Amino acid sequence: MDYFILFFIGILATAIGTLAGGGGLISLPAMLVLGMPVHSAIAANKVSNTISSFSSFFHLYREKKITFKESFWIIPVSLSGGVSGGIIASKIESEDMYVVAIGLLVFAFFVSFIKKGNLSGDQPLKVSGKSVPGLYAIGIYDGLFGPGQGTLMLYLFGYLNIAYIKAVGYVRLATFSSCLGAAITYISTGAVIWPLTIALMLGSVTGAQIGVRIASKLKPQYVKPILRLMTVALVVQIFLEKVL
Repeated sequence: MDYFILFFIGILATAIGTLAGGGGLISLPAMLVLGMPVHSAIAANKVSNTISSFSSFFHLYREKKITFKESFWIIPVSLSGGVSGGIIASKIESEDMYVVAIGLLVFAFFVSFIKKGNLSGDQPLKVSGKSVPGLYAIGIYDGLFGPGQGTLMLYLFGYLNIAYIKAVGYVRLATFSSCLGAAITYISTGAVIWPLTIALMLGSVTGAQIGVRIASKLKPQYVKPILRLMTVALVVQIFLEKVL
């Protein structure tokens, strides 16, 4: 029964995560409720996210919504950010990481009301003094803590005046990059419970394909309300984890 539940959890979490980030809001707590050890639950998330993120990126690439020439540099930037975050995490108390997470998400939430970027722009993604530090910083955050990484990246791409469907593809490529290293680490330590992870992964791949197809049809004016809703939900979840 757990396999079927995890399959549907993967569909729901990844479809939502593809559209606005925050899929971990659904998948990680659900796996813990089902009784998975925390490290195995995180490992399942990282492995499934690696495969599902690449599948949704590849779909958009094949549909010519994005080009690899324009986006390949995201991989080393996000990967190095994730590695840096992992190193920093070993030196920071968990309580401080909660504060960082809530602070960043609250800041992004309020900035979304005053910045004009609404993911309806037509600018290409370029290596610049804004894009590289922004992606690297979010990569560090992903390595430090994780929840909300996709949401923060969508805010960044909105600020950079990138079209929503392109932003979704870039976020999925960055997620693939940051999760790949983590997945390899968890696999090497034996934390992965493969039957449960594969069930989640199959659901995640399905959810990713559903998500990118919805994203292709979603009007830009609807994106920010969804992002803000996911941001509030993430802040509430992180705050409850901190106080409980």
